[in-house]
Amino acid sequence: MTDLNALSARELAARIRSGAIGAVDVVGETLDRVIRMNPKVNAIVQNCGADALAEAEALDARIASGRPVGPLAGVPVTIKVLSDQKGYASTNSCQIYSDVIATQDTPFLRHMRQKDAIVIGRTNTPAFSYRWFTTNDFYGATRNPHHDGLTAGGSSGGAGAAIATGMGHIAHGTDIAGSIRYPAYACGIQGLRPTPGRVPMFNHSGADRGIGPQLMAVSGPLARRVDDLRLGLEGMAGYAPDDVWSAPVPLIGPAYRRRVALVTHPGGMDTAPRIVADLERAAQMFREAGWQVDVPAVVPDMREAVELQIDLWLSDDHATKLDAAQREGDAGAIALLTHYADRAAQIDVKRFGELFIRRAALIRAWRAFLADYPVVLMPNCAELPFRQDQDLEGSDMIAHLWDVMLPQIAIPVLGIPAISIASDVQDGVPSGVQLVCPPWREDICLDAGEILERGFGFPGLVS
Repeated sequence: MTDLNALSARELAARIRSGAIGAVDVVGETLDRVIRMNPKVNAIVQNCGADALAEAEALDARIASGRPVGPLAGVPVTIKVLSDQKGYASTNSCQIYSDVIATQDTPFLRHMRQKDAIVIGRTNTPAFSYRWFTTNDFYGATRNPHHDGLTAGGSSGGAGAAIATGMGHIAHGTDIAGSIRYPAYACGIQGLRPTPGRVPMFNHSGADRGIGPQLMAVSGPLARRVDDLRLGLEGMAGYAPDDVWSAPVPLIGPAYRRRVALVTHPGGMDTAPRIVADLERAAQMFREAGWQVDVPAVVPDMREAVELQIDLWLSDDHATKLDAAQREGDAGAIALLTHYADRAAQIDVKRFGELFIRRAALIRAWRAFLADYPVVLMPNCAELPFRQDQDLEGSDMIAHLWDVMLPQIAIPVLGIPAISIASDVQDGVPSGVQLVCPPWREDICLDAGEILERGFGFPGLVS
């Protein structure tokens, strides 16, 4: 049988639709790979194998009968354990939520199933999805596929590790402060953070989200190929009435200027030399592709966006969050929430109103900048991927991490899409770059990302 991971998701679906490959064979081979690879990384923590094989059998029967099937026909995907999938626990990697069993799929998953994707497993997160380190006391730690000593990223670290090891073609992740882009960066793959409202998300198993998550949290795809991200976005996106922010905006926008702003040190941060070199290599790839690349003298503020992000998160009933973390007993969640406890206590109604006024001003400035520069090329982080559980090294370290993660934290406040593109892996340490684009222009992210993917090369599969 053809090596499934040598095929793009689009190629795989085409072969399944044509009958050249059976969906049962694809799912069976993928589940066999999970058996081989998952013990090494602990990425998939809820196995959906029996359901996946039943869905594959039904899909093969439909194809054999000549009935139409969707563009994701038989493509194996994974879903993050914080999202509702009928019959499975939406745990967010917490023991205290182990009995929260979904009675229906979240809307983006409905869309993917309507297009005939098949879920083969559900992926690990840090407890409550709070951290850039996917460790918890419920499912255990997800390990970086390239280097045991490094984080796989978070909060979609299980999704990133699953993709890097070939356990599925497309993984679902979520991103409120880098939780798609950072695991993609740390695991040496590609990850897309869409515009808020692009991919509908709502858990019928729980209450509505707080204000910060409603404004900034998104669902999106991780994959080894940019075209797989494109197909994954096509599968997830679309209007759904149960997500109050969902919007029926076309996936393809009007023609745009091929102009890139190169920003190597956003917010004046001290970007590591290897990352700067990656950015300069990427800039040259754009030039060779006929794009104009500029180093703008002035870039809109990002540091204030980080402060707004933190305060919006802390405004959403911090005391209840801390109480839940203590009931779960999760060291990482407790450390983070305790670090910010005094700041949370100081947020009053006046400050809460100021957050939205300043957020509007920053968004306006960035939209104007992106009208001139449809692509901004910048780091994912000032540093190469962190040590595993580096945030447990004390309050000063937490402060340091939140400082160097400025490009991950600021973007969600601004309501714009971004894509993380892998560059290479050196001595087991991945690296990459980030592209930021105007709102609702994920198509530009993907077009530009494909240029860099051709230049850097497709991410290798960890075996």
